[in-house]
Amino acid sequence: MGVSLPLTAAGTAIVHAIHPWSVFFALLVVFFLTGTAVTRVKHDVKARLTLAASGSSGGEGKRTHIQVFANSLVASVLILLHYRQLLARDKSDNASQGCWPYGDDILVAGIVSNYAAVAADTFSSELGILSRSRPRLLTSWNFREVPPGTNGGITFWGTMAGFLGGLTIALTSLLLLPFCPAGLASRTGKLFGDNQPGLEGGSGWGLREKTVWVIAVTIWGGLGSLLDSALGGWFQASVVDARTGKVIEGTGGKKVSCSQCWKTTLTEPVQVLVAGSHDKKDRNSSRRVESGLGFLDNNA
Repeated sequence: MGVSLPLTAAGTAIVHAIHPWSVFFALLVVFFLTGTAVTRVKHDVKARLTLAASGSSGGEGKRTHIQVFANSLVASVLILLHYRQLLARDKSDNASQGCWPYGDDILVAGIVSNYAAVAADTFSSELGILSRSRPRLLTSWNFREVPPGTNGGITFWGTMAGFLGGLTIALTSLLLLPFCPAGLASRTGKLFGDNQPGLEGGSGWGLREKTVWVIAVTIWGGLGSLLDSALGGWFQASVVDARTGKVIEGTGGKKVSCSQCWKTTLTEPVQVLVAGSHDKKDRNSSRRVESGLGFLDNNA
């Protein structure tokens, strides 16, 4: 990994910090702190639920620059675009004096939604694996049970944890976004008279508009987590140790070596060999592919 992780993290922090609105840097910090917190919840218990590729207990390894990049790339690009938009709008370097009108600047919604989705996914993954009920594969036709840690596997409590993650981002944005208040029609901080609330055709943010915002961001976070689970179930292979029934985790989120694995079919009791291999050595393989095509690793 070398210096890649510190450089990526520093670059991400700088992009967030240069924007005149403090909310985006705060979202990054809240995501990092809450994500770290839920990762540490019963870490020893979670480590025993999966296996590392080396054969030892699993658990979340050290974060890599690829994971940091994947979580913050979309938000970083949108932040730079929004900062450029503010500068063009105000025609000055002092772009921090404007407020955010209701129904304007879709880029802002995109930035907040990005962090709602990645926070929800982190909460869902780290807390859902502790559920007493077995996960069920979201991408299977019969919603079959799978081992904890399987890509695409979801539980009720894991899904609820995802919505909680989205809520933390929604509340952070509620506290720090510069909403244009109802009663003030402003783009640059100047008063132009009465302004109607957004739900009444104006551009102001009243209590109703902010409530809808929090609910929408929370729901989007939870749905984003479910979408991520579905994509993971389709494109990220989950490899299981046939002797213990536990998911094998690759180092740093990388793919697990499985060129001679068995593959679990939609009707779970039946298994076939991957890649059409037929020799005796393959048939005695201790690993099987529980789900996923294996196009992506767990850093995607």
